[in-house]
Amino acid sequence: MRIATWNVNSVTARLPHLLGWLERARPEVVCLQEIKCAEDAFPYEPLAALGYDATVHGAGRWNGVAILSTVGIDDVQRGLRDEPGFLEDGALLPAQEQRAMAATCAGVRVWSVYVPNGRAVGHPHYAYKLDWLAALRTTAAAELAAAPTPWAVLGDFNVAPTDADVWDIALFETSTHVTEPERRAVAALGEVGLSEVLPRPLKYDVAYTYWDYRQLHFPHNLGMRIDLVLGNNTFTGSVFDAYVDRDARKGKGTSDHAPVVVDLDR
Repeated sequence: MRIATWNVNSVTARLPHLLGWLERARPEVVCLQEIKCAEDAFPYEPLAALGYDATVHGAGRWNGVAILSTVGIDDVQRGLRDEPGFLEDGALLPAQEQRAMAATCAGVRVWSVYVPNGRAVGHPHYAYKLDWLAALRTTAAAELAAAPTPWAVLGDFNVAPTDADVWDIALFETSTHVTEPERRAVAALGEVGLSEVLPRPLKYDVAYTYWDYRQLHFPHNLGMRIDLVLGNNTFTGSVFDAYVDRDARKGKGTSDHAPVVVDLDR
């Protein structure tokens, strides 16, 4: 089984890239993030023409996640346990965003997650990010205790786990994505039985997954590794390959992320 995760940064704007990549890579399961699309506007038909069912958690122009599968979609769950909301611009009530959903595909439980960015250290969105990651840990702990099946969380974590996962850590010393609280929040997922699947680097020493397209960083490999795959022992023990598909990132108008692809011996 081949499972992939990709922050597409608008599924409608990147649809030709997504369809072409699906035809080439042929993953059975795909976790998408930042689809920026409401559920009723999702491009179900062109994906179905390639054999993919889809389940979607999205409300419109921001955020949103989806799961595509050619091997079935069962036990769908939208949102985390005790998921926090974010109070924005004086809104009366904090609203939960569409950032996490799960499904079971051919016996493998997968979560597609789009972790909040955090914006800036000390910003309310940064505290929200840490609270959100704590809710992810709570959700993972509950599900892992209840089911011994292969289980994984995949997506854009907006956290680089180590200094080596950033092309120049000196440029990020006062920024989000690399602070110790963020890294501890991701590392805490290991306390509930998850470990990271590390992609092999292929062309470069570090398997970056994100490059700022506005700064033309991709041709020079000035990137970050923030799109992660974490699984329980049943999941990681069946992995025989993992890599970042840089070719999907090439071309005008594509996302500034590349898919992470994981091959399982199942």
